Formats: sequence, structure tokens, C-alpha cells
Amino acid sequence: MRQSSFQSSEELDRQQLAKLQAMLTAVNPANRFYVKKLEQAGFTGEVRTVNEFCRRMPFTSKRELVADQQSHPPYGSNLTYPLDRYKRLSQTSATSGSPLRWLDTEDSWNWMLACWRRIFRMSGVRPADSVFFAFSFAPFLGFWTAFEAAVSLGCLSIPGGGLSSAARLAMILENGVTVLCCTPTYALRLAEVAGEENIDLAKGQVRKIIVAGEPGGSIPSVRARLENSWPGAQVLDHHGMTESGPVTYQCPESSDCLHILESDYIAEVVDPQSGEPAQEGQTGELVLTNLGRWGSPILRYRTGDLVRVLPRQVCRCGSQELALQGGILGRTDDTLFVRGVNLYPSAVEEILRGFEGISEYCVEVDTQRVLPELRIQIEVSAACANPSALAEMLQKRLAKAFTLRIPVLLVPAGTLPRFEMKARRWVRRS
Repeated sequence: MRQSSFQSSEELDRQQLAKLQAMLTAVNPANRFYVKKLEQAGFTGEVRTVNEFCRRMPFTSKRELVADQQSHPPYGSNLTYPLDRYKRLSQTSATSGSPLRWLDTEDSWNWMLACWRRIFRMSGVRPADSVFFAFSFAPFLGFWTAFEAAVSLGCLSIPGGGLSSAARLAMILENGVTVLCCTPTYALRLAEVAGEENIDLAKGQVRKIIVAGEPGGSIPSVRARLENSWPGAQVLDHHGMTESGPVTYQCPESSDCLHILESDYIAEVVDPQSGEPAQEGQTGELVLTNLGRWGSPILRYRTGDLVRVLPRQVCRCGSQELALQGGILGRTDDTLFVRGVNLYPSAVEEILRGFEGISEYCVEVDTQRVLPELRIQIEVSAACANPSALAEMLQKRLAKAFTLRIPVLLVPAGTLPRFEMKARRWVRRS
């Protein structure tokens, strides 16, 4: 175990309570959205404990926030200050419903940059590093906060918007980039393009690949594929949301664990159906309260992210912050119940990425039948000597893992879409 400056659980508890009390003082009575919810919970004075807050405060759902913005366009009523205090606008990607617009004050923005700086430091990023951001800079929060945090940390920060994959690879090599930030899907795509263009990634200097936006960074087979494709690089997972800000960092001692920044978030895990606290070792839904984003806070927000919490203890890295085994396992709205079996997309991807010959895939979900059925389309690499045998082996491996017959179909190279942002490989046919 590392000797470190990590806070003890008692110190974290005290810090959380102090920050929660200060935030609620600012929010109530200024924030119209939360005044009603706080009154409903009976919080007319100071909150005495974090447990009391979690026990009495009602959840916040994305549906509520969307409805609020529709009723009070364009930004809703979850604003603690007058509009002229807000300096930044972000927007969700709308992968599960209507997009949300999110405003931030300068103080809230700086709080998120501080969270990202800690994530970078825990990932081993130092001021001497050069960091390449391989995505187009749309209004999604994570791109901008990560980029500005890297600048404030002292890193040479290189935006990769508006470029082809080949042009981005050239910039990575020509500028001696040491840290790459992107989705796991796009890191794989860059490696695929490098092969097509005869670019030797071993000649580059990338030593860290920080991935987010999808569960891939915590899926062992995906991580192994990435580290094999980018020789000498370590893959590090992270997750956050536009509504919450940056939430987790990968444990420095374990690739199978994400720690929550508990000095800046109150985190709970609940049963997705009942809303009651999940039992230890049970997969549940992550619920977050951010403690430094006073201008547009979230209080007990149901994220839709499925996680499994490790027992509370001192980690090998020295942290006592909440640890999520396997990172983000999936989404409540992505979980599929097929013939008595719960299927998580991450579990399917873990198997698919274990086959070296598969370059891309798509899962088709047929919901026209009484019971949903799946089939998987795969593209194989040119190096695959026997595509039919690979498809047959994959079908057998899926059947063994899930006790389901899932047909696997070969499609010609270039048939399936490639993704720069979040991949959408699960397609519902209804």
C-alpha cells in the first residue's frame, strides 16, 4: 500500500458535510428548481448529517430536468444566480432522450477544472506532458473541461478538432504527444487507420491513453486490445457527465477500479427498481450530488449508470474514496432482458474484443417478437485467415457465456460505421 496524502474517511465525511451545508445555503431560497424539493424534504434549516440528507432528500431525474427546461426555456429554473453570472454553456449528447443545456458560473467551471486536474495527476499526467484531444470540440462538457484543465496544469495541450484520423495521427507523432484523450472506440479506430496508412505507432511517444464516454476503458479485453495497438501506452478509464461534471479517476494500483472524487461528490448506489440502498456487492444505479457546482447543482441525481461498489476500505493506492469494481458496467436503459438472461453491452463487448480478428461489430436487437432476439454482425480484419471459423467460435463463446444462441453474421469490410464520439453499436429493430 502506498503511503500517501489521501484523506481519511472521517476527513472526507467532514468535508462533504461542510461543502453540502455551504451549497444548500446558496441554493435555498435562490434556486427555484430545488427550493420545492428541499421544502418537500423538510430542509428548512441546516442539514445535520450527510446520511440525513440522503435519507430525506428526494431523487432528481433527467426527466425532471428535461421537463423543467421545456417549461422554462431555454435553460430551466435550476439556476442559483442571475443569468449574467453564467459564462459557459454545455449540452448533453442526447443519446437517451432530449438534450439538456447546462450553464456554469466561473466558480463552478473552476471547480470542475480542479476535479480534472486531480484526475490527470492520479493518471500520472505531469506538466511536462503533451496532451492530444482527439475529438471535435462540440458543446459537450468533458472536452472543454479536460482541455482547459490540462492547460492549467501546465501541459502542452493540442486540440484535434476538424481533422481526419490520418491527420490526427500525424499530429500525434510529429508533436511527440505523450497523452491521448478520446473514447476507447476512437482510440481503436486510430490504431486501425494507422494500420491502413502503414503508420508505426511504436515510433510514437504516447504513454497514457485516457478514455471516457463509454465503459470500454474498464473492460479487460478492450483495454488489452488498446494497449497492444498502442505499444508502450497505459490505458486509464474515467467517467463524468454534463449534468454532474468529472466524477472518477482510475485507481493507480488497479485497472479494474474507478475511485469517485468523494471530496467533491456525495455518491450513493441504489437498487434501480426500488430506489433503496443497494446491498454490498450488488449491481446498482449510481446517484450523485455534486458539491462545488453551486450555479447549477444536482442533488441526488439518478445517473442511470450501473456500478458495483467494492467494500469500503483503504485501497492499495491509499485512497479511501468509494471504489467501483469494473468501472461503469452499463446503463439502466441499455440493459436487455433476453429469454431470462440480463445482458449488459459491456459484457458482450468483453467477449467480442477478445477475438483479435474482429475489427468492428454491430448488435441488432429485434423487438418485434414477443421475446427480444439478438444477432451480431462482424467485420474481420484482412489478417484473419478463416473468417467463417472465427464467426463460429464467437457464436459458441457467446452461447457458453450467456446460455443463449446469438447468431453471428459476417459482413464485408467497410460495411459497419466507425465512431469518433460515443459508439452506437446496439441497434434496435422494432
